[in-house]
Amino acid sequence: MEIIRLEHIDKYFGERKALDDFSLSVKEGEFLTVIGRSGCGKTTMLKMINGLHTPDRGRVLVEGTDISQTDPIALRRRIGYVIQNKGLFPHMTVEKNITYVPVISGKKNKEENRKNAARLLKTVGLEEEMLKRYPNELSGGQQQRVGIARALAADARILLMDEPFGALDEITKQAMQDEILRLHKELGITIVFITHDIREAMKLGDRVLVMDQGRALQSDTPRNIYRSPASEFVRQLTRAGSGVDLRME
Repeated sequence: MEIIRLEHIDKYFGERKALDDFSLSVKEGEFLTVIGRSGCGKTTMLKMINGLHTPDRGRVLVEGTDISQTDPIALRRRIGYVIQNKGLFPHMTVEKNITYVPVISGKKNKEENRKNAARLLKTVGLEEEMLKRYPNELSGGQQQRVGIARALAADARILLMDEPFGALDEITKQAMQDEILRLHKELGITIVFITHDIREAMKLGDRVLVMDQGRALQSDTPRNIYRSPASEFVRQLTRAGSGVDLRME
């Protein structure tokens, strides 16, 4: 079942065309990784999905509904969004960071919210005792896990991730990659994951989307992208990741 659809999207920022007749379909429960050079339109595409950018031409549908016809705030509250710098509120405890969206959405029962925050911490591999800590008391990897827990707090069926592990050291990054694969398998959520690391894209994605100059160059399984690149650009990109770990499912 299709959960995200972008139809013939054009998006300009002044004179620059960020997306050029861009179309995409994402199935429910799919893990889609997106890779391309800086400025190719990856983040613009991601922000289209939760209404942070609006298209100059074309339509964006989420769960079958044109998002131009929906309340953008309500849309964003049911889509998890994780960015590289975690986006945590430094003046709030871990518990308050995780429960922020449920609280502003009307869930005021403190005990239920605390239990939900503890459950989500456990889901992302952290201990309940961290609920009372502040972000600056956590490691980079722990902060990123809290960011993921917060994104899941509104029972999101879609998780958008914009280079979430880019600032982590290599050992922590690999641990977080394994963690997000576990969460995807366990929760069955739909993930759209932007990265600049071809090895990460091939390891994580059920499907990999290669973008350049606002267009989709190829969208296929990691195995097919690697073995049958659609262009010289795709071939060079995939060969740049020595020791690529392919998803073979």
